[in-house]
Amino acid sequence: MNNSLVIKEYGKEHQIQVVDLILQIQQKEYNIPITKDDQPDLFAIEDFYQTGNGNFWIAVYNKKVVGTISFLDIGGNQVALRKMFVDKEFRGSTFKTASLLLDRAIEWAEEKSVKAIILGTTPQFLAAHRFYEKNGFASISPNELPESFPVLQVDKRFYKLDVNVT
Repeated sequence: MNNSLVIKEYGKEHQIQVVDLILQIQQKEYNIPITKDDQPDLFAIEDFYQTGNGNFWIAVYNKKVVGTISFLDIGGNQVALRKMFVDKEFRGSTFKTASLLLDRAIEWAEEKSVKAIILGTTPQFLAAHRFYEKNGFASISPNELPESFPVLQVDKRFYKLDVNVT
């Protein structure tokens, strides 16, 4: 792993890069018809994600945002994993960006006594499905979701990780 890759909490100075990265992956790579206007949370990250047991982290390589992950506090000591995106060049075993982001988020969850991490994803994110399963997430049906879980229109597959609180 290259020591230039750093995982840190989101700060407002990274907003433009975060929006650009996420839109690039959604629109260009996966052809999802979504715009920045469809995602107002990206323009209020501090208020939307960085409250309660929620947070938002970024992976930075040489001052460039190359990955994101966030938790949205949904109550009941549970969080929704949202906005997990990694630049194509930083995926895989060379940088381990996704693993580093997820490890930091899970560490946060343990510190905050979060009981469960739940996520929704799109059917076409096959590599993401394998990644979550490899990291201990179990596939769940939509009727197993907590009432407070914010299902997005594109969410068709759901996963849950029970957190080992230390």
